[in-house]
Amino acid sequence: MVPAVFAFGDSIVDPGNNDVLLTTIRCDFPPYGQDFIDHQATGRFSNGLIPTDLIASGLGVKELLPPYLGVDLSPEDILTGVSFASGATGFDPITPEIVSVFSMNDELKFFEEYKEKLYAIAGEERGAEIVSEAFYMVCAGTDDIANTYFTTPFRRAHYDIPSYVNLLIAGASDFIKQLHGLGARKIGFVGLPPIGCVPSQRTAGGGILRECEETRNQAAQLYNSKIQQEIQRLSGELDDGRLVYIDIYDILLDLIRRPGYYGFKVSTKGCCGTGTIEVTLLCNSKTTTVCSDVTDYVFWDSYHPTEKAYKVIVNNIFDNYIQFLV
Repeated sequence: MVPAVFAFGDSIVDPGNNDVLLTTIRCDFPPYGQDFIDHQATGRFSNGLIPTDLIASGLGVKELLPPYLGVDLSPEDILTGVSFASGATGFDPITPEIVSVFSMNDELKFFEEYKEKLYAIAGEERGAEIVSEAFYMVCAGTDDIANTYFTTPFRRAHYDIPSYVNLLIAGASDFIKQLHGLGARKIGFVGLPPIGCVPSQRTAGGGILRECEETRNQAAQLYNSKIQQEIQRLSGELDDGRLVYIDIYDILLDLIRRPGYYGFKVSTKGCCGTGTIEVTLLCNSKTTTVCSDVTDYVFWDSYHPTEKAYKVIVNNIFDNYIQFLV
């Protein structure tokens, strides 16, 4: 259906680019990857596969979408696509700075670099064809709201939620235009999840009962409605391609509210440790144990879904959106 898949964004689509960085936002150690091939902790923020692997596989491109950095990419890997994503980055330029990860601009620079490698292997003409026919997935924004806005003091003093959302929309819009300028023509742009229902955010803001924190959810919903309008506007402006908004809010909220319907038992905490705060360095085999049956859990750690939950989300993407993109 497509010759290649490319991903840009944060930890949902980062298969290990952060492994090359001196950052705390990493997971290249067990128990991460416990259900991956050979139980390898590759730097994927889950117990197994992540959405980009499932999408590349579902499109018949390849079984795993590798990171651009830190691995020896074969010519075949270069021809069929990579992920440039960096866990904990975002559309707010200070988001990656706070945690020392790659910015969305860095990701675009990597893509420019990558294109030169592609053209060297495939030739200019075939290379340009791969770039224009490939599927692009953009997934970021959660860290801006959960980490930068609600956890650090840097933005809240100067922005209320609507004005901060506008800052993110401006960054996202600019990113889409630049990606289009570099040749992308089939772009799936992923909206935000119900951030207030993610285990770590329940712990941070949901009181003693750890309920969903509605202010964070409302911020995500406001962002989603505004980015949909912006995508509609950009679709008219960039009329030689396909730009599609992909909603993940509703399917993840349904998974959290009705876990049993999808074959899960636990949706308010992760499988790693207590499941309420552990993520990245706090979720490690030296100091934490994991749940006995990961297939019961919607979340792997306090922030990221399990492979099984990702499969439900990606199946939903294939059912509702892929036909508009490929």
